Amino acid sequence: MSLVLDQVRRIDVQLDKLHWARHASPPASLASDDTNSSENGFSKLDVTRIGKLQAAIKLVSTLTGRNTPLSSSKILSALRLAKLLNDPPSLTEQKNEISEPSTKQRDLEWLLISKATAQTHGLVIDMLLEETLPLGWDMWYWDEVLSSSFYLGLYSAQTSPMRFWQLSKDIYADVRRRIEPKARPTKPYGMEAASNTRYWSMFYGLVKDSIRDRSLTGSTSRTVSPLVFYRSEVRSKQEQLRKFRELSACGLGVLVNEGMNLDGDESEMRRAKNDKHAWKTVVLKSVALMETLLRNLTVLDHGSHAFEDLIFTNIEDDTELSHASASDEGDNDQRLALVISRLQLVLEVHLPNHIASSKILVAKYGRPSRLVRYWIPAIALLLSSTTLLRVAVNRKAELMTWIRDLGATTIDFWNNWVVDPIRKVIGTIRHDKDAEIAIMSKESLRGDQASLERMVVDFAKDNASRTNGAPMDEAELAVVRAKVREGDLTPVLRAYEEDLRRPIVGTVRGDLIRALLIQVQKTKVDVEVAVGGIDALLKSQELVFGFVGVTPGVLVCLGLFRWLSGIFGGRKGKTEQKGRGQRIRLLRNIDRILDGSPPSNGILSYKDHGMLLCEIHILRQSAQRVMPRDIYGEFLEEVNELIDLHAGIERQIRVVDRIRWAYSEWIR
Repeated sequence: MSLVLDQVRRIDVQLDKLHWARHASPPASLASDDTNSSENGFSKLDVTRIGKLQAAIKLVSTLTGRNTPLSSSKILSALRLAKLLNDPPSLTEQKNEISEPSTKQRDLEWLLISKATAQTHGLVIDMLLEETLPLGWDMWYWDEVLSSSFYLGLYSAQTSPMRFWQLSKDIYADVRRRIEPKARPTKPYGMEAASNTRYWSMFYGLVKDSIRDRSLTGSTSRTVSPLVFYRSEVRSKQEQLRKFRELSACGLGVLVNEGMNLDGDESEMRRAKNDKHAWKTVVLKSVALMETLLRNLTVLDHGSHAFEDLIFTNIEDDTELSHASASDEGDNDQRLALVISRLQLVLEVHLPNHIASSKILVAKYGRPSRLVRYWIPAIALLLSSTTLLRVAVNRKAELMTWIRDLGATTIDFWNNWVVDPIRKVIGTIRHDKDAEIAIMSKESLRGDQASLERMVVDFAKDNASRTNGAPMDEAELAVVRAKVREGDLTPVLRAYEEDLRRPIVGTVRGDLIRALLIQVQKTKVDVEVAVGGIDALLKSQELVFGFVGVTPGVLVCLGLFRWLSGIFGGRKGKTEQKGRGQRIRLLRNIDRILDGSPPSNGILSYKDHGMLLCEIHILRQSAQRVMPRDIYGEFLEEVNELIDLHAGIERQIRVVDRIRWAYSEWIR
């Protein structure tokens, strides 16, 4: 919901209250039949007329779920539906019928005109807001141009074709003005060729004279830098824009505070029962106010204070308005006709004329169009397009190779560094055997341990038979096997120690070499046991290693996606940051308006109040996008208090401080 729509709905509710204050019961329904109408004292023609008026009132009412103000064409359509344009119905019925229109019909006509005036009031306010807001950006553009000699030179280059065209037109007009007193006389047919030659020679001579005169006139400007002239031109445009912005803001403040200024309290409704024409005078003066504003807003010859005096002076000096305001019940038709004619004039003449005039002013003093700003790079691109095309054609094969390599690299990276690691992680989670990490197989360790056990048992048997003369029984062999499983090779080591005392005998007998080979096998088994421990450790962290393998590819993909999303759209983070910065700047502008306003009975001037409305209008739109619905409702209460002109500057400053700390979560 916008600031304009709030204003229109408030006025619409006040009009309804004033209307119901004069009627104890609602008007007859549109579906009333002839019997009900005859019982209520209405003729069939009255019922038809009342039905059309009620249908038109519904069209211009803001309480029908509409979220935007009505356009001028829809307002005029509603008035045409009720046949109020060009020939007011009350006067028509007086001509065609003996009976006067009913009081109810008159009240409905006034209610329709009042609601149409309220819609026009909102339409003009919305137009002024949409006109005033972009002017600040145009003034900022001129500030940027004035801030640098490079930008000033670029501006001169951008506008050089228009200057050359304007100079050519001026020279042509000057030559035509000079050549008119020297119009060539009529010559005989044989002397026509010589006459044409002398005529064109005279024309070129006049062109040279005009150029020389202009050069002499501008000789003083050549003594200083050419940028001084352009800087003066830019400052002049900026000053005119500032005047237009101040006048628009002043008109906005006057229209919001003085237009359709109806009170909706109980005392006003009680007064409306006794004073039948007070609110009608307000409607009439509001139409006159809009008419006067639209006629004078684009006249930049006066300041904001002179503009205010001009507006109120014109309204006070309006004889038709003064006569209609002082008229009684007998002149009610004349007052209604005056409101209708002026409202129609505002919608059909003054509003379109003002829009056209404001566009002319913005085109003349605002920043140049895009064609003017970008014709230099466009021509440079156009001139270099043949070279770029030639390079592309000559390097077509290389470009295609680069594209294919880029595509193949992208696909391989996706498959090898993203898809395969993710597939392995999923397999690890599901205990897939193909995805297990293993340094050595379990069967290899078992086989080496069984071989070591057999080697030690056989060595112990042979050594016991040779030493004791009696073989070892099964109990002793079981003890040896158990010790071997625990890593104890005592029988082998004892025999190895004895053979070391007589190494030659042990070598010839073979026991020393056999003991060495058994120890080699023992070393192999110990190494495999250690590797098995490392293998178990890796398996316990298998999922961690899987995620480590996935991380590089995923990080590269995420970084690339963020980069592309930042270039081609999205930019949600930047948009939010920009919105926060905009809201902070809006509060800063509101503070400057309130602090910099000259004291006038402790309230803002109309110009400053218009500037304040522009800033609050943008602040509301920005806050609506980020605040929750309930918080935004509370925020609107603060905003409505802030835009109240009669609240006083001190109270408005306190409201701004309260908004700053109460809604800092969404503003900062």
